[in-house]
Amino acid sequence: MSRQKIILWALILTCLASFTVLLSMGSNTYREMPPIPSQVISDNGRILFTEEDIQQGQMAWRSMGGHQLGSVWGHGSYVAPDWSADWLHRELLAWLEIRAQGQFDNSYDALSAAQQSSLQAELKADVRRNRYNPETGTITLSDTRFDAIKMVQTHYLSLFGDDPELQPLREQYAMKEGTLPSLQRREDLTAFIFWSAWATATDRVDQPGVSYTNNWPHEPLVDNLPTSSITVWSILSVVVLIFGVAALAWYHSTLKHDPLPTPAKEDPIFSHQPSPSQRALGKYFLTAIGLFMLQIVLGGITAHYAVEGQQFYGIPLSDILPYSLTRTWHTQLAVFWIATLWLATGLYIAPALSGGREPKWQKLGVNLLWLALLVVVLGSMAGEWLAVQQVLDIDLSYWFGHQGHEYIDLGRFWQILLMVGLVIWLALVTAAIRPALKEQNDHKPVIWLLYVSVVAIGLFYGAGLMMGKHTNLAMAEYWRWWVVHLWVEGFFETFATAVIALMFVRLGLIRARSANAAVLFATLIFLSGGIIGTAHHWYFTGTPTSVLAWGSIFSALEVVPLALIGFEAYEQYRLRNAASWMTNYKWAIMFFVATAFWNMFGAGMLGFLINPPISLYYVQGLNTTAAHGHGAFMGVYGMLGIGLMLFCLMGLSKGRGWNQKLLKWAFWSMNIGLMAMLVMSLLPVGIIQFFAAIDHGYWFARSPEVLQSELVRQLVWWRVPGDILFAIGGMFIAMFLFGLVKASWAAKRARKLATA
Repeated sequence: MSRQKIILWALILTCLASFTVLLSMGSNTYREMPPIPSQVISDNGRILFTEEDIQQGQMAWRSMGGHQLGSVWGHGSYVAPDWSADWLHRELLAWLEIRAQGQFDNSYDALSAAQQSSLQAELKADVRRNRYNPETGTITLSDTRFDAIKMVQTHYLSLFGDDPELQPLREQYAMKEGTLPSLQRREDLTAFIFWSAWATATDRVDQPGVSYTNNWPHEPLVDNLPTSSITVWSILSVVVLIFGVAALAWYHSTLKHDPLPTPAKEDPIFSHQPSPSQRALGKYFLTAIGLFMLQIVLGGITAHYAVEGQQFYGIPLSDILPYSLTRTWHTQLAVFWIATLWLATGLYIAPALSGGREPKWQKLGVNLLWLALLVVVLGSMAGEWLAVQQVLDIDLSYWFGHQGHEYIDLGRFWQILLMVGLVIWLALVTAAIRPALKEQNDHKPVIWLLYVSVVAIGLFYGAGLMMGKHTNLAMAEYWRWWVVHLWVEGFFETFATAVIALMFVRLGLIRARSANAAVLFATLIFLSGGIIGTAHHWYFTGTPTSVLAWGSIFSALEVVPLALIGFEAYEQYRLRNAASWMTNYKWAIMFFVATAFWNMFGAGMLGFLINPPISLYYVQGLNTTAAHGHGAFMGVYGMLGIGLMLFCLMGLSKGRGWNQKLLKWAFWSMNIGLMAMLVMSLLPVGIIQFFAAIDHGYWFARSPEVLQSELVRQLVWWRVPGDILFAIGGMFIAMFLFGLVKASWAAKRARKLATA
């Protein structure tokens, strides 16, 4: 059996085994997730919350932006607190104060160390004891805890309303006045946040000392400390990483590289005229960059809310565009514009692989899909504005407004439309690429791998539809990360690897046989860690402790290929001078090189900074996560999307209006700006929070005492130079596209005059 077939079979078996494990983790999570009680009562029978209160509270949380205003279980945004950690800490302090007054007739802070220690022991026993009765579905609380919860509830009712006394705190949290104007929604919200906090400190029935969220967040008052599993699997993940890097380096050293083929004297792409459907793709690229520019503007506004929580340089912008909305649009547009570029690339490359042949109605399908894209983008953004402004009722908000889950925030109706659009895209690519799949040629394995990734992209977004209105948050997080990690980081990565290889083969720069082996092996290495590695997002989301083992080991394997990605970067970099006509593709290749760099730095180094359980235990939801997110999402997928766009645009424009200087300035401005944003602001702030979480508790790292401290506010302002430089790079890309459009119009006018 050839080496290529061995790798192919290894890839198939790896995917089957990995998805078996992934589905098994989902099944275990469903059985062991934190239960939603039928009611929460006190020892003397007072009813605190019901199941309906908690479920409606989750819907209220989703309607106001969900993950986009603070976080729950560490997932969400970074300015407002993590509500589960904040509630837990406030409840614990209230409990101690009530008992101190009742037992010692004094405030807790005035007690002796021995008295405080005695009360803390009682507190831990009360809070950690699991009093959920599975037969009745009831959670029973002590009368002291019931009263403490009532005190915290009063605070939250005022915070999410418009109580003037809490206006300064709302501004520090970047919350609009009257976030939830309805008293009923605020009361329901407190039920949901209580339940999320209850799960973080309540011992599992079969694992004393381990809460439903594996003792996250760090809260010394009730001994919410790292478990032995968190520590052991973190150490083993580092060992696996070192072994994996060494093994891959050894493998690379044994490879015999075929000599590169002699390039053609002229650009092979120039000899092919774009098909009608390919020419129709120009508007996709214009739309994508338009969305990119809007995302940059919204990113600047969102970042500014960290220092002026309700204003933008004195303008009361939060009344119209509050933080939760600008951040929703900022993150959602990142998915939209990058996915648009990648989907357009798929529609461009499919006819090219089939020799320019395409089905009769391909152009019509491409145009209709673009219109559908506009409807989904604009419709979902309008619905999210209406939801955050609390114009819609709860049900309408779910269907047409805001689902509250980061990266899949759009209302369920728009989500279904987007899924339909992806299926249409899959059908269009299938129709165009079918002749290529039937042909016998040297690069057929890569074409089939490309097509398999196209199918996965078209269908796996449907995982986001597996969660409903009242799905337990543990299962909602399980399915959400199928979309965010597998759909975006997994199958789009495979798609891009295959597309780049096929582009270089088509240009005659690498041999098809070399491309087959390299792409199949790269995909095998990536997916062997990437599929099961999804579990590192689930460490503390109500999943069983076995997730710590799977997630830590396989997320370490995700980093292995990134550690040696410099080989790939060098190979791509040297192709820019393979032939004189390759100068046309210089900056497309440079964006691929940048992708490799950010894969190593943003996804690899910053990713592994937060991936081991012991690290993520303290830094989940801190600005270290934001640093990784920006470095990986924009650095890897954004740069890659731009590189793919430039390759396609060269084929469409034939070099007319091609401005190398604008591309050069765009490349360096965006990459330097992104790096400055990370190292001058996001990463330093995250490290400050890291220390705070270890020394005082997670709640403190997310509190205004840290985030509104003079040093952190100064670091937030230091982000401005990088933001401006990055925005200038985006403007250069937009100017470059405008130049292409202008040249295209001029060429059309010239042809009309010539035939007149």
